[in-house]
Amino acid sequence: MLCRTALLLGLSLAIPPLAPASAMESAAVQSARATATLVADVAAVAPGQDFQAGLRLRLAPGWHSYWKNAGDAGAAPEIELALPEGASAGPIAWPAPERIPYGPLVNYGYTGEVLLPLRVSLPASLAPGEMMTLRAEATWLVCADVCIPEEGSFTLTLPVADAAVPSPVTTPLFEAAEASRPRPLPWTLRAGGGAGRASLTMDGTGLTSAAVQDAFFFPAEPGVLDNTAPQPMRLRDGSLTLGLTLLADAAPAALAGTLVLRDGGGQRAAFDISAAVTGPVEQPAGTLPLWHALLLALAGGLVLNLMPCVFPVLAMKAMALARMGGAAHGEIRLHAAAYTAGVLASFAAIGGLLVALRAAGVAAGWGFQFTEPAFVAAMAWLVLAVGLNLSGVFTLGRTVGAGQALAGRGGPLGAFATGGLAVLLATPCTAPFMAAALGAALVMPPAATMAVFLALGLGLAAPYALLGVVPGLARALPRPGAWMERLRQALAFPMYATAAWLIWVLSLQAGPDGVLFGLAGAVVLAAGLWGLGLAQRAEGRLRVTGTAAAGVALLVVLALLPRLSAAPAVAAAADAQAEPWSAARVAELRAAGRPVFVNATAAWCITCQVNERVALRAAGVRDAFAAQGVAYLKADWTRGDPAISALLRDQGRDGVPMYLYWAPGAAAPRLLPQILTEDVVLEALRGA
Repeated sequence: MLCRTALLLGLSLAIPPLAPASAMESAAVQSARATATLVADVAAVAPGQDFQAGLRLRLAPGWHSYWKNAGDAGAAPEIELALPEGASAGPIAWPAPERIPYGPLVNYGYTGEVLLPLRVSLPASLAPGEMMTLRAEATWLVCADVCIPEEGSFTLTLPVADAAVPSPVTTPLFEAAEASRPRPLPWTLRAGGGAGRASLTMDGTGLTSAAVQDAFFFPAEPGVLDNTAPQPMRLRDGSLTLGLTLLADAAPAALAGTLVLRDGGGQRAAFDISAAVTGPVEQPAGTLPLWHALLLALAGGLVLNLMPCVFPVLAMKAMALARMGGAAHGEIRLHAAAYTAGVLASFAAIGGLLVALRAAGVAAGWGFQFTEPAFVAAMAWLVLAVGLNLSGVFTLGRTVGAGQALAGRGGPLGAFATGGLAVLLATPCTAPFMAAALGAALVMPPAATMAVFLALGLGLAAPYALLGVVPGLARALPRPGAWMERLRQALAFPMYATAAWLIWVLSLQAGPDGVLFGLAGAVVLAAGLWGLGLAQRAEGRLRVTGTAAAGVALLVVLALLPRLSAAPAVAAAADAQAEPWSAARVAELRAAGRPVFVNATAAWCITCQVNERVALRAAGVRDAFAAQGVAYLKADWTRGDPAISALLRDQGRDGVPMYLYWAPGAAAPRLLPQILTEDVVLEALRGA
């Protein structure tokens, strides 16, 4: 703990005061890390009247200081005032803090600039015309890679007048501090606790997904909560529940502190809360037991092998399986282990990225990378390259022949890469069991989140990994031969189809410019790989020229990616049968007593597209919608949308598809399965 070490050692003190900035602000105590002054909100004080004074900290970039509860490490600033006889000062009125992750720790404090105000009451014995001197001793801790304790002595002299004179210079500072202070909670509050968990539940008007993007509770005292644990939120109209993780030995009789809510525009609102723990823990969405989430993830990974997203990779897996016929058991085990390792490594990378993004306050879910046009284009080009490789335009490794030469092509590295590609192409799909597992995983501690992602990967890799456990199964496969060359070339066409589909997705995300850049990159990449193929079959200067052409082509397509990222978002295509989703529109329709069906979808989500064609566009469903007056709303997540992300999180989901049905007068929606049929939708409408 560098912070505590620094505190004990007292490595440095602030340098001497600088010249004062104004009569309402003391001379500054300055270091390379922070500038501190004592400020007042008045230019003149009055006998018997109150005014505000405070410690103003301006922190250098990368440095932070602390709230009254510093979190896992650190120390709160302290201010001691020397006042005239008969005067008194109240406690610091702490502004709402920020959550500041640092390695394995989480601190609570401030970055940039903060004013820590307190109210001073003056005696009536002061005489107008004299001067009042306010002195303060303050200590504060500033931290970045190391923590440095600082201190300073401050003097502020103010004239005494018949009436207090507000300061036009410093009053805005105090107004800003007042705006960031917690307010009384306007809703009813209850707390539950037990077995290492706790919950806070608020009920009242204004608690909607449109008004609340996320929430976080800062405990007033240390030693109560696990500061690093996520705080999963369940939000229904008029009710918000926040899940908390207690420290191992904590059993608080009450939960007190500051609740910070953030809306879709990023604005924060802070509230002082305190509630006795009087009931059981109320479970927010997604809080499955770990063992349950692991089983669901394993089952979801198995089913993911059957989803259309993974079909293109089945071509590569089919080739790999064909090469296993007649191979030695050791080689079969090696290939199966390499493929499984590729799948698990890719799932671990995606899970780790999601954990990091969540810790940074970014809402991201399963398939989130497909909301970025540059990623979609890169995947289209990668799949095109795989197809060209299968067509024989270029080769990876040595020249392909028949028999054993063909069986040896690819190797463990190729199997590993195939596993990684399978995961990347699987992310546009959400299989049954996956949604609940992923929704739970992303509100669990990081280690549990990673365990769920690895279980999902193990399920996806299981059929192929079975060959490693029972290599004798490979004897049932056809023996390698010349037929494999024709099969390999035929299997290139699913790859080309996938690349075409991804370009279509790009057209919905980035419009005609996106298609232009996507197709241009495909042509340049194909030309470069054709040159690489020529180089692989040539000698001398032609080999060098072809290899250089491939390198130039790669640089050109990489240069196109920033242009795709900068492309403006394209409005979702109009659907004659649906209207665009918004939380306000849902509330309006429900208030009018109409049933509401919400389809959260994305163009890159193949499961969504299949469900829409099989179920939601079926004549029976359309007729039922019309007969019952069902309002059909579509929430398009193709290029990401914070409001739709909040909607998914409200229901314990972390990706699309998601289907919600509000019956007339229902307080909460019915959550439908991820795989829809016409009968499933009709049964939901009938209330079955």
